[in-house]
Amino acid sequence: MSKSKKCNESFVTMTELVLPNDTNGLTNLMGGRLMHWMDIAAAIAGQRHSNRIVVTASVDNISFSHPIEIGNAVTLTAFVTRAFSTSMEVYIEVIAENIPANKKVKTNSAFFTFVAVDQSGRPITIPEVVPETDFEKELYDGALRRRQLRLVLGKRMKPSEANELKSIFDMEEN
Repeated sequence: MSKSKKCNESFVTMTELVLPNDTNGLTNLMGGRLMHWMDIAAAIAGQRHSNRIVVTASVDNISFSHPIEIGNAVTLTAFVTRAFSTSMEVYIEVIAENIPANKKVKTNSAFFTFVAVDQSGRPITIPEVVPETDFEKELYDGALRRRQLRLVLGKRMKPSEANELKSIFDMEEN
């Protein structure tokens, strides 16, 4: 297995059309349907990076900034931002497009975490990530901080052990 892969090697673009069975009573896309699509796109990015089966470990906050209307084309893009031994962070962005009106709007972005597993479901080591663009480098640089925050919030790491978060929480060494 390769020791590293570039972010763009995991890049995924997925487009869906919002149909009546995807909508709520206001004829906007249901949030759960969008989260389902986001999970699929992000999982494919994780599989492309690891060349393994991946399982969703966590999903960061997903805020809905604009409704996505029936008839819109929804384009999801995703790529792996950083890898940690067996887990990886995937950034995903959602753009809704009203094609007849020629209007696009970014509606969502989020970070998903996946763990690569073998055929028995046991975590398996994955390649490191090599960021190239300024945006990829920015996401890569913040990934360890986001990971430690996830671990602290999930009670899998003590706040005092989260070295990357000390400046945020103004923790003092005793």
